[in-house]
Amino acid sequence: MTAIVVKDLVKEFRQYRRFSGFFGSIKSLVTREHTVLRAVDNVSFKIEKGEAVGYLGPNGAGKSTMIKMLTGILVPTSGHVRLMNTIPHKSRRENANKIGVVFGQRSQLWWDLPVMDSFELHKYVYKIPGSKFKDNLNFCVDMLRIADFINKPVRQLSLGQRMRVEIAMALLHDPEILFLDEPTIGLDVMAKDSIREFLRTVNREKKVTIMLTTHDLKDIEEICPRMVIVNNGHLVYDGAVTNLKSQLGNQRKITVEFKSNPGQINLPGTHLVFDEGRRKQFSFDRGTASVFDLLATLSNQYTVEDVSLEDADIEEVIRTLYKQLEDPLNTANNLQNVTKSLSEQVAVR
Repeated sequence: MTAIVVKDLVKEFRQYRRFSGFFGSIKSLVTREHTVLRAVDNVSFKIEKGEAVGYLGPNGAGKSTMIKMLTGILVPTSGHVRLMNTIPHKSRRENANKIGVVFGQRSQLWWDLPVMDSFELHKYVYKIPGSKFKDNLNFCVDMLRIADFINKPVRQLSLGQRMRVEIAMALLHDPEILFLDEPTIGLDVMAKDSIREFLRTVNREKKVTIMLTTHDLKDIEEICPRMVIVNNGHLVYDGAVTNLKSQLGNQRKITVEFKSNPGQINLPGTHLVFDEGRRKQFSFDRGTASVFDLLATLSNQYTVEDVSLEDADIEEVIRTLYKQLEDPLNTANNLQNVTKSLSEQVAVR
């Protein structure tokens, strides 16, 4: 079953012109001159029920605008969007019962009340049956480990504790789709690991569809097998994380520890990343150099004690993609060609 359908979606904003100076201020009051900013530009994709999808893009790419249209906050300029066979902005109440939303920078908790009071209010607003509320509450309390502070006022919680509570409350009414906007922003390593583990469990065991926007690419690697990437309002990639890594993650790194410092080494086909005397790291492309040839070259000339090999991680892959998109030649006119070079299965699945 398809959970989310987005077809040729467009969202435009009017940006009214302001004039400088005293007379310019007066003119700004009466003029209606404006430019049109297209935040989302003909984007199409589908997300099946039970999928976990990362929605990525640079700042200003249109991620938050898309989430607001999917949750019914904004009305599209044109195109179509459906969530579980409902149109979000036309059926806001019905849509609210089907989704859970967590914004990393905004809270839905009552600041001066104990956490449990916010949960009880959520139960009343969503008309959650007592047995379902109890089961879901126990599940969230156990998995997110929030029992120790569930009766504390929200204002006394740390950022990590508050974020765990936010996620718990978003799931109390058994939503079919969970939208998360920067859920791990500003959190320490332990808090991030706890939230990631919980989201993986919810997606796997409860089949909750997850759409996650984040700048922490570790979230994507651990939670979302699929990525949708946008840039300047355009869709530029829709596919598996592994596929993108195989296409753009050609860079590999080899770290070599020698018995003694061999001094400066010129290794053809590689680039020296760092030199710490006995320990050196080289980077190279898969197609231009072989690991075995590099090791053979080094071992024939020097005494090698240890070797480690690293493939490009998802951060390096996304960085490579963004650099390609920043190329002035990759304008909107030939964006389709850039997209095609990344994947043969871009846009609508």
